[in-house]
Amino acid sequence: MIEAVVFDIGGVVQDSPLHAIARYERDHGLPAHAINRAVVASGETGAWSRLERGELTLRAWCAPFESDCRTLGVAVDAARLMTYIAGAGRARPQMLRAIARLRERGLRVGALTNNWATDDPAPPPHPLREHFDAFVESRAVGMRKPDPRMYRLVCAQLGVTPPQAAFLDDIGANLKSARALGMHTIKVDDPDHALRELSVLVGFDLAG
Repeated sequence: MIEAVVFDIGGVVQDSPLHAIARYERDHGLPAHAINRAVVASGETGAWSRLERGELTLRAWCAPFESDCRTLGVAVDAARLMTYIAGAGRARPQMLRAIARLRERGLRVGALTNNWATDDPAPPPHPLREHFDAFVESRAVGMRKPDPRMYRLVCAQLGVTPPQAAFLDDIGANLKSARALGMHTIKVDDPDHALRELSVLVGFDLAG
């Protein structure tokens, strides 16, 4: 029985930052997916992973990330790229309605997001924090999806075991780790379709 639902933020509750990266690539004449390939190639020791674990602030991240990209022959202005990503954070109203409906029906709702620290020494809470019972940010806990510890942490904060929780994400690797722990997973390509899938899991309509 599903007792809690965990949502990724970017690409699920908010518009995908991957779309913003794709726009940057088109605008700057880069091959499609070139930046993502550089991120993947740099691995857990690369600048992107270190940024998401909170080991680098945005300002400190720019130079090493540009270096990681150059290794694959990709020229990137990291600060400019982040302006594209920062403009892609529009919340999806249907997801916020679904989250409110889940909580009204007594289910616990969590967020599990890979994000990063700004250079603000006292950053404000995430603007969507109030919508969730638990909010786990990679930069704050020093881990990033798909590290299994991230999923165990959010489940513990929600007071459930992984098999009692559903998890929605737009990236397959993140879902794979969740499934390995026994979580019910939904890949979000189309938000409305994902909510129909979630409705079946929880037993009431979330897509209307």
